[in-house]
Amino acid sequence: MLKEIGVGMDAERAYRALLRQPGASPQDMAEQLGWPLDRATGALGELAELALVQSSQEHRGGTRAVDPELGLRSLVQSQERELLKLQLSLSESKLAAEKLISEYRRGARTEEIESVQLAQGPDAIQACIEKVSQECREEAEALLPGGAQPADRLHAARPLDQMLLERSVQVRCVYAHSIRNDRPTTRYAQWLSEQGGQVRTAPQLPLRMVIWDRSKALVPLDPDQPDRAALLLSSPGPVAALRALFEQVWRQASQFGQERPPGRARELSDEESAVLGLMAGGLTDEVIARKLGVSVRTSRRITAELMTKLGARSRFQLGAVAAQRGLLTV
Repeated sequence: MLKEIGVGMDAERAYRALLRQPGASPQDMAEQLGWPLDRATGALGELAELALVQSSQEHRGGTRAVDPELGLRSLVQSQERELLKLQLSLSESKLAAEKLISEYRRGARTEEIESVQLAQGPDAIQACIEKVSQECREEAEALLPGGAQPADRLHAARPLDQMLLERSVQVRCVYAHSIRNDRPTTRYAQWLSEQGGQVRTAPQLPLRMVIWDRSKALVPLDPDQPDRAALLLSSPGPVAALRALFEQVWRQASQFGQERPPGRARELSDEESAVLGLMAGGLTDEVIARKLGVSVRTSRRITAELMTKLGARSRFQLGAVAAQRGLLTV
C-alpha cells in the first residue's frame, strides 16, 4: 500500500509491527512476524534509511517507529517533489517536441511550396503558362483533350506557340480525334503543323497537361474542371511520370489528319475501339462523350453503328462479341 512512496512490503509490515510494539529489537521483530533474523534486520534497515524508525532510548538494542504523521507525510512530500520535477521535465520535453514538429512542418510546407504551385482560375492558369513558356528552351509537350478548343484558348496559345517555334523549341501536341468536327481547332492544328510543330490525335486523352523542358508540368487539380485550378509541378518524380504518360499517348496517336497511323489496318476505327474500351470499363454515355470530346448524341451513334457492324442486339452482347474477336483495347 505504501510502495508508491518508496516503502517496500517487508518494511511496511515491520513499521506496522513497531507501531504496535515500540522498542522491539530485530530479534523481537523476527519472532513477531515469523521471519528469519536477517529478513527482519533488512526491513528495519530500509525503514532507517527512510527515516521512519529511530533507536529506542528506553529499550537497549530496540527501535521505535517515527510518528506516521511526521514520517509518512515527509515521504509523501518528497514523492510529490519528485513528481513535480518529473512533470516539469515532461513539460519541457513536450515543448521541445512541439518545437521540433513545428520546424518539420514548416520545412515540409516550404518544400511543398517550392515544388508545387497552385494556380486558381483561368487567368492565373494562363499567366502560369505564359511565364513558364517564356523560360522554356528545348521542348514543350501537351495533351489537349476535349475535342473542340475554346476560341479564347486558341487565341492565347498562338503567340506562345509562335514564340517557342521561333526559338527552335520542339513543340508536340496531341488532340482528340474529334477536333475534325471543329473547324477553328482543326485550322489551328494545321497552322501549328505548318509552323514546324508536331501534331497528333488520339481517340481519347487521359487529362490535360503541358510539360516544359522535362522539368515542369502543369496539370488540372480536377480533370473534369481543368479551368478551375491547376498545379505546376517541378519535382523530378511526378514530372517524369507525366512525361512517360505523354510518350505512351504520343506513340499510340495518329499523325494529324489521319484516323490511324499508316499501315495500321483494323476492323474498327480508333474512335470505335475507344468507345468499346470505355464501355467495357462501365462508363456511361455521358462520360464516354466527355472523354472523346464529342456530344452524347455522337457517342450513342457510334455505339449503335458498332452494334450493327458486329451484329449485336444489346450493349451487353456488343461487349461479349468484341471480347470474342479480340477487339477490346485497354
